[in-house]
Amino acid sequence: MEQFQPLLIFIWQTFLAWWWLILPFVLFHPAKFMWLWWREELFWKRVNFKIYEIKISRDVEKPIKAMESVFAGLWQLYDPPNPRERWLEGQRLLSLSIEIVSTEGEVHFYLRIPEIAKKPMDSAIYAQFPDIELIEVEDYTKFVPQDIPNKDWDMWGTNFQLGREDVYPIRTYPTFFEENPEGKEEKRLDPMGILLEAFSRMGKGENLWLQMLLKPITPEDNNYPARGQEVVDRLVNRPDKNNKSTFMQDVGAVSSTVVTGNAPMEKKEEIRELIPPEMKLTPGERDIVGAIENKIGKYAFEVNLRVIHLAKREVFFSANKALFFSYFTQFGTANMNFFLPLSVTGTKVKTLFFWFLDSRRAFLKKRRLFRLYTKRLDPLFPRAGGMFILNIEEMATIFHFPGQMVSPLSTLPRLESKKGEAPPGLPTVEE
Repeated sequence: MEQFQPLLIFIWQTFLAWWWLILPFVLFHPAKFMWLWWREELFWKRVNFKIYEIKISRDVEKPIKAMESVFAGLWQLYDPPNPRERWLEGQRLLSLSIEIVSTEGEVHFYLRIPEIAKKPMDSAIYAQFPDIELIEVEDYTKFVPQDIPNKDWDMWGTNFQLGREDVYPIRTYPTFFEENPEGKEEKRLDPMGILLEAFSRMGKGENLWLQMLLKPITPEDNNYPARGQEVVDRLVNRPDKNNKSTFMQDVGAVSSTVVTGNAPMEKKEEIRELIPPEMKLTPGERDIVGAIENKIGKYAFEVNLRVIHLAKREVFFSANKALFFSYFTQFGTANMNFFLPLSVTGTKVKTLFFWFLDSRRAFLKKRRLFRLYTKRLDPLFPRAGGMFILNIEEMATIFHFPGQMVSPLSTLPRLESKKGEAPPGLPTVEE
């Protein structure tokens, strides 16, 4: 042992002299996180968000497909920062929020966007719905106590997730409606009718909030087209294009030749079947393949969907959460995709052990969800299913402007008259 003592002393002295060289490797990730957090905080302070209430006209004659064009226009907000903007200025891809709210039974539609996106938003919406109005309003979430839950108010809420991989589509409006060649409002079932009916039944001191945070994305941000194509290839049993011989297989073939003296046997070419795999699909499988290809072929958003029911304690009824489930159940199919509540974000807590902490844990989860909703923040658990992909057709199905025939409720404020342009030839007053 004594013979190694000089070496150990040398190593120890070297460590004492140069230990600080390890710090850059240990502190790199924490330092990067703190730097980005600081720059992003400065960036978000410079971004001014505005909330606009969407006043719908009494006669909405456009089909739901027009709403698809609106979302395609809103997708144009996509403007990702370059590396300099990302690391030095802290810029992030801006998002928007669409919200449907019932305040004591009165239904409102809201849109929250960055102020700099006002003109693109106007052109996207007014191009399809020239008779509606966008009115800047105060944030409705400020009209309730900001410390909910408290002794007077209680709440329930959750995020929603997709039940399957997000390349599988949900049920969309073509399956609810038949296209009308005259371009007028369809007379069949509108999925939003269930939501508006439920929202209109809220009483004094009761509120229902639905919020969807949307972030435009491309295949470079999220490889959903490639993931969707993999699912399609698997369904039609196409061979893997990347299924090539590996290095180890080549080495094994050479070794076999050296040992046995026989040349490796060439693989026989597979006999090409006369009937391609696509023709062997059942009608249901063909529908799934077509739906996936349709989804990945359109503009898409990364979506965070959350709902909240809050009310004064004397009228709070937790079973009202079923109203949200009834709405989103319409968009589900057993062979494609469907919505599920994300349990990790839900405000209900029930454990077998440490049950005495359930009430405290529920209180903290409610406070956290309320804060995320009112601040319009991304979910804390994006990898647990809090974020998913919906294309513009799916978004138009969930959020669109219902016509008077679909929702004749007086609790949905509507414009009494259409806006019209002044007739040509009117004299003007010269100053």
